Amino acid sequence: QAQLEESGGGSVRAGGSLRLSCSPSYITFVNTCVGWFRQAPGKEREGVARIWTLGGHTYYADSVKGRFIISQDRAKDAVYLQMNGLKFEDTGMYYCAAEPRTSCFGWPTGDDAIWGQGMQVTVSS
Repeated sequence: QAQLEESGGGSVRAGGSLRLSCSPSYITFVNTCVGWFRQAPGKEREGVARIWTLGGHTYYADSVKGRFIISQDRAKDAVYLQMNGLKFEDTGMYYCAAEPRTSCFGWPTGDDAIWGQGMQVTVSS
C-alpha cells in the first residue's frame, strides 16, 4: 500500500529553522502534486506549500511566503519543506500529501491523495 514517510519535525526557538522531508513508498513522485499542510490545535488544517514534481511549479500560502521553501530531489524522489524564520504561530502538526496529477493548481486533497502520518513542529517564543 502506498505510503508517505515524513521526517524532520521537532522543536525550535522562534527565528530558527527546520527542514521537513517527505518520501513515498510503493509509489513515486513522478508527475505528482505534493503538498505540505499543517494543523494547529483548535484550528482547521491548512495548506502551506505545494509543488508539481513534473514542472517544478510551486505555490505558497501567504502566511509562509518568503520564509518557507518547498523543493524536490528527483534523484531521491523526495520533497522538502525548508522552514526559516519560524514563528510561534507555525506550531502544529505538519502533514505531507501527494496526488498524481497533470497539474498542481489546487491542493492535493482529492480522493486519490495519499497522506503521511504527520509530525509535530513546535516553535517556542
